[in-house]
Amino acid sequence: MKLTFSLESPVKINQISLDESGEHMGVCSEDGKVQVFGLYSAEEFHETFDCPIKIVAVHPHFVRSHFKQFVTGGKKLLLYERGWMNRWKPSVLHEGEGNIRNVKWRGHLIAWANNMGVKILDMISKQRITNVPRDDISLRPDMYPCSLCWKDNLTLIIGWGNSVKICSVKERHASEMRDLPNRYVEIVFQFDTEFYISGLAPLCDQLVILSYVKEISEKTEVECCARPRLDIVQPLPESCEEISSDALTVRGFQENECRDYHLEYSEGESLFYIISPRDVVVAKERDQDDHIDWLLEKKKYEEALMAAEISQKTIKKHKILDIGLAYINHLVEKGEHDLAARKCQKILGKNTELWEFEVYKFKEIGQLKAISRYLPRRDPVLKPLIYEMVLHEFLESDYEGFATLIKEWPGDLYNNTIIVQAVVDHLKKDPQNRTLLRTLAELYTYDQRYGRALEIYLTLRHKDVFQLIHRHNLFSSIKDKIVLLMDFDSEKAVDMLLDNEDKISIDRVVEELENRPELQHVYLHKLFKRDHHKGQRYHEKQISLYAEYDRPNLLPFLRDSTHCPLEKALEICQQRNFVEETVYLLSRMGNSRSALKMIMEELQDVDKAIEFAKEQDDGELWEDLILYSIDKPPFITGLLNNIGTHVDPILLIHRIKEGMEIPNLRDSLVKILQDYNLQILLREGCKKILVADSLSLLKKMHRTQMKGVLVDEENICESCLSPILPSDASKSFNVVVFHCRHMFHKECLPVSNTVSSVQFCNICSAKHRGPGSAILEMKK
Repeated sequence: MKLTFSLESPVKINQISLDESGEHMGVCSEDGKVQVFGLYSAEEFHETFDCPIKIVAVHPHFVRSHFKQFVTGGKKLLLYERGWMNRWKPSVLHEGEGNIRNVKWRGHLIAWANNMGVKILDMISKQRITNVPRDDISLRPDMYPCSLCWKDNLTLIIGWGNSVKICSVKERHASEMRDLPNRYVEIVFQFDTEFYISGLAPLCDQLVILSYVKEISEKTEVECCARPRLDIVQPLPESCEEISSDALTVRGFQENECRDYHLEYSEGESLFYIISPRDVVVAKERDQDDHIDWLLEKKKYEEALMAAEISQKTIKKHKILDIGLAYINHLVEKGEHDLAARKCQKILGKNTELWEFEVYKFKEIGQLKAISRYLPRRDPVLKPLIYEMVLHEFLESDYEGFATLIKEWPGDLYNNTIIVQAVVDHLKKDPQNRTLLRTLAELYTYDQRYGRALEIYLTLRHKDVFQLIHRHNLFSSIKDKIVLLMDFDSEKAVDMLLDNEDKISIDRVVEELENRPELQHVYLHKLFKRDHHKGQRYHEKQISLYAEYDRPNLLPFLRDSTHCPLEKALEICQQRNFVEETVYLLSRMGNSRSALKMIMEELQDVDKAIEFAKEQDDGELWEDLILYSIDKPPFITGLLNNIGTHVDPILLIHRIKEGMEIPNLRDSLVKILQDYNLQILLREGCKKILVADSLSLLKKMHRTQMKGVLVDEENICESCLSPILPSDASKSFNVVVFHCRHMFHKECLPVSNTVSSVQFCNICSAKHRGPGSAILEMKK
């Protein structure tokens, strides 16, 4: 450091004042001398007063020629201005209210404090704009001096005793001027503090307060001086909120008074200087490293880690990884092993060495299970030994947890052979343990030993067996295990077999199921549903299978199958007395009369008999039905109600014996008449519709045929095949155009022998499409 200026004085220097540029300094001392001089120039002013001068303040912009001003404070507040011929002219700004205790100059405003209060002077208008009186007049102003500081050009902060006021200088509205100053002061915040104020300084929107503290001694119970405090508070309209508080250790604080402490600050650097008779303490705003230190000291590791991550570009002292490791150790010490393991994912990241170190640490405290869920599985991958160590830990104490890890972890993380052997050894002690068996099957699958895995899955009847077969194409391995698959889940097994019949043929499946006809039926039935022709060689066998295990589907099978031997089917149905199936087979074989007889005799269901007769639409069947029913009144009622649209009811009514009682005869006759009327109405309605449609179409045809027809040089005569129009337009021509759009020269048409003058198109008449009559004859 280079010292550019030194000042010696035989007496106490009371105050030093610098302008904003730092190039000019004012000094006042106890012997009444005041000096203002340039630190880098020869400018200098000396004045000696007959009393000690406590206060001096130079203009903030003293470096500029038109702002060569400074003020001094003793019993008067004097303003010195450099005028013509570089002479300094003094003027009294204020006097008569005791000693001037403090002066602060900012911009065009000067604030000073005396025994009565605080005043502010506007240097532009040379008017005093406010007087803020002292609150507690019981305090001696020399022992508890006033603290002043400007937050900005228009905001003054006043601290006196234990009271803080924040004042704002505002412009007065033109309508309010009259004889008043053009500015006024409004107190925007005012609150009291717990201790006496020795100094004030702004910190953004907050305040830094240096406090003089007194406390009662626990030993002597006498009030004594305590260490001064440096507080940061957030001003509120009528109170304040304490942000932080620090007690300062300075030498001789037990003998100091409130007036012995001072607080100065450097605006641009956020530095605060606490001055006591024997020490100067420099305070600066805490940075993130300081904040993290405090959090770590308070064991708030998570907050410290978050703060470090947010400020990782600005912190210099701390590393995120070190804080994270300390956090993990702290959680382990507290016994929060699961949370510690979870934090490893974020803190350790891709550092495999740290991961392995932490795993061994968890092993030492018996908490491998806690970290198992959070071990990395991809990018990075740890040594296989780490994963094997965790798996062995689970295998010894938690089969379910072991099975979960095997399912979740990729098979290439560990030595599969070692783990398989370990599981096999445990199965020797507990061979029926389903969890271990299922896990062993998964391990065999990872190791591509699918056959062994399939055997275990089938033994366990595990739902993943079909997925395993599909995924690894194990159809060659299940050819002799079809019965096991069908027993486990016949629906899934049949679907799989039918979807892959190119790998396992229908014949092989039927052969394997030969001793399990009920399963054979399930397979063949589903095959028939998919394709009626693929299993045609087994349709004869299916008749017996349906009859034995699935009678409801026998009749649909007989109806849909075109490869079923009818004689064999009839024989089986007759043996088992399956009437409906027998009726169907008899009718299909052409023996409708026997079928109808069976319906009438075996089922005695007239409605079914009528339905059957309707389906066959055979007059002889209706005759047989009438003959069979003629002596059975209920059957007659059924016939009367249903045959009206197929057989003339009169034929039945004439055959009814006189005196026979027929249930609901009247209703049946009424229904016959209604049906007859309905038929008549339908016929008349159809006739009207037909006539209307015919008329509409005739009109449409007439409109179409009345339209003109384009005849040009591209058209030809259908007889001579020459252009219909002559090449020479001046020659006369005669053309006939028919409605069918065929065209002829008049002379090319044959001469009609009929009396009628109507001509017809020879081409359409020859094709039997109906003659097209001539619609146009063109002549020229």
